[in-house]
Amino acid sequence: MKDDPNHVYIFDTTLRDGEQSPGASLNHREKMEIAHQLALLNVDIIEAGFPIASPGDFNAVKAIAESVKGPTIAGLARCIDKDISRCAEAVAAAEKARIHVFLATSKIHREFKLKKAEHEILKQAEASIKYARTFVDDVEFSPEDASRTEPEFLAQMVEAAIAAGATTVNIPDTVGYAIPSEFGDLIKRLFDTVPNIQDAIINVHCHNDLGLAVANSLAAVQAGARGVECTINGLGERAGNAALEEVVMALKTRGDQFDGLHTAINTERLYKASRLVSQLTGMAVQRNKAIVGANAFAHESGVHQDGMLKERSTYEIMRPQDVGIEATELVLGKHSGRHAFRHHLTEMGLVLSDEELERSYERFITLADKKKQIYDDDLLMIAREEMTEASDVYVLDQLHVSTGTDTVPTATVRICKGDDTFQDAACGDGPIDAALKTIDRITGIQGKLIDFSLQAVTVGKDAMGEVSVRVKFETGELLSAKSASTDIVEAGARAYLSCVNRLVSSRMKDDDEA
Repeated sequence: MKDDPNHVYIFDTTLRDGEQSPGASLNHREKMEIAHQLALLNVDIIEAGFPIASPGDFNAVKAIAESVKGPTIAGLARCIDKDISRCAEAVAAAEKARIHVFLATSKIHREFKLKKAEHEILKQAEASIKYARTFVDDVEFSPEDASRTEPEFLAQMVEAAIAAGATTVNIPDTVGYAIPSEFGDLIKRLFDTVPNIQDAIINVHCHNDLGLAVANSLAAVQAGARGVECTINGLGERAGNAALEEVVMALKTRGDQFDGLHTAINTERLYKASRLVSQLTGMAVQRNKAIVGANAFAHESGVHQDGMLKERSTYEIMRPQDVGIEATELVLGKHSGRHAFRHHLTEMGLVLSDEELERSYERFITLADKKKQIYDDDLLMIAREEMTEASDVYVLDQLHVSTGTDTVPTATVRICKGDDTFQDAACGDGPIDAALKTIDRITGIQGKLIDFSLQAVTVGKDAMGEVSVRVKFETGELLSAKSASTDIVEAGARAYLSCVNRLVSSRMKDDDEA
């Protein structure tokens, strides 16, 4: 895999580490859509999941390995034989399969979590790598909490892992503790002290607890690392991971600082990938987010606008079209046919069944009667909501609200569950509160709205409103979802109901596994 010494491998872990972001759980269909989008983005490796974690995770990794072509498909496993064999089974069908094993190495983890001595950890790692090599030729090893591991012991671990057969060794900043100068020095020290380090690719996996994940990753690349583990939009546990789009565009934009290093990423698909992941996880992208945020290429200052009109490079170091933002201005109208509609969805990486396509097209025509222009983001929202999934236990059939300055807000909601239809009404502090209370009455599931945000999907007074919600349920689950409509009350109700469906689906899955 080390054919080009200047190639920086992009290892995407959106489907594994990214999904561990609170409230960002994905169903099987959604994982498949993201995996196909990552393949179009041309990432080198997709870490598809943690197969031993659950039957759902195993099935998703297996399905991705069977159907997604191009990238290497990796599964995660602890340094335990049953994890490794389960992982091997999941990735077996991939064109290029990888088993990624990990074991904690820092003193605090050795003493309090593993309760093992250094020599025991070395032995366990070596045995697990050798066992994984009996299934695949491509094995990655991660010494968990590497940035807090004693440098001498970390060097021993890296040397032993490579000797045992690891083709990639990943150096994780698991708790986001390092700073760039320190992390870069750590990578350089490994290259200086590990005699067989040239026999493997050195990856880094940085968390963003101090807001330094991207900076640490880039410092490591400058010090010799040739693989970066990252996620779309920086999703991940706690404060998240290094954002793929930021790492890639930093390498591309500041090539003068990286001595000709490059990635294989199709950067013109970055914005589409960001939007898809945001829609499917329900995790909104902040407006001032680098590269893919709504304000990333917006200039409000008069001085900036004047400079931009005279010469774009005065205030713009990247072109919007370099990351695919210009593509969002492709429009369709109500006279566009099914062929153009299907083509746009395919270009966005969405593959719908004929039935789903027909439903989506009908919604598109209805929306086109309300709006003059339909943008790609409008299409994405329509298609997303028409993608069938067994987890959609409850379906919103009708919604009517009555509100005003001198009346009590009231909502009447009709919901379908299979062949059954349920209708109820409730009052609330506002139309959305009334609608959500009615949904609670019908489903018998009580949720507490933790966050509710609204933004326009595209431009214009007729733009659809995109509602993002985070809901905490009585049993403690925290789930997120999104929906969009020209009616923001409807969008809020659909997003809330999506969280309810995710909860019900999760409970049904747990019952089946039990």
